[in-house]
Amino acid sequence: MKKFSLWLILLLSTVTVAGAQTNTYPSRTIRMILAVSVGGTSDIFARALSLELQKRLGQPIVVENRAGGGMNIAGRACADAAPDGYTICLLPTESLTLNQFIYKSLSFDAEKDFAPVTNAFFNPQVMVIASNLGVKNLNELAALSKSRSGTLSYSTLSVLMQIAMEAWKKKSGADLVYVPVRGGADMVNGLLTGTTPVASVGLPNFIPYIRNGQVVAIAVDTPSRSPLFPDVPTLQELGFPKLPPTYFAIVTPGGVPNEIIRKLHDEIATVGNDPEFRQRQLTDIGLVPIFDTPEQLATFLKEERANNARLIRDSGFELR
Repeated sequence: MKKFSLWLILLLSTVTVAGAQTNTYPSRTIRMILAVSVGGTSDIFARALSLELQKRLGQPIVVENRAGGGMNIAGRACADAAPDGYTICLLPTESLTLNQFIYKSLSFDAEKDFAPVTNAFFNPQVMVIASNLGVKNLNELAALSKSRSGTLSYSTLSVLMQIAMEAWKKKSGADLVYVPVRGGADMVNGLLTGTTPVASVGLPNFIPYIRNGQVVAIAVDTPSRSPLFPDVPTLQELGFPKLPPTYFAIVTPGGVPNEIIRKLHDEIATVGNDPEFRQRQLTDIGLVPIFDTPEQLATFLKEERANNARLIRDSGFELR
């Protein structure tokens, strides 16, 4: 009886402490971990979101860029953080539903180490070419690359786009060398300086350069054409297979109390669904806003893992 009473006291104490922590959350600085470098689309979005969340939560939010490692550095940092609600993470497709199928081993478990909060947005990918190459479509690019064997390169942050590009190279005989990069800003620099004149990257990174003619957009990976560039065909129109969407979702380390998850979701969704914020930070730059529930995100992630497992298996992609 004494043992039972002691156990009950300890249990009630734990519940009381947890409840108190939830009721006072947040009471100090929150950090937001990103998988990309400074200056990219999701970095700009994260900083805009953090400023609005600070106003609503009453606490500073510090953005930490953990780029590199195929998006695994940020994934590990997020997974290793304390599950107290003071670390939130904006992670991409690679960290959450793809890398587990392309790396022989990971230092985190994408299915167990994260708690879903909300899917922030889809990030349409666009294939672009430096205008000084003088080509306007994939056929012209293939022909040029063959005439300049081994001298043209391309970059992409998306393994899925890399798989699509490599399949196109094999089919067309194009001779392009893949060059890895750390983030969207690096890809812009590589393209504009001519060091890497072909790229597949999030559309928002290149909107101003497409409009001023510095780069030529030749395809987007969306199901239908982008309303911002209705003359640019989709990859499927050009014969590419349908690819899973590129997205950035907000998660926490696994084990964060549900009450805190719900509070974070409600505050983030309120900001994300504000018409002015949504238009300025998402729609106007080509992003597709989502802001679904934790339950909906959990279902989406499960489905995407199944899709990506099948795609990687069927592509014959060599594990890293």
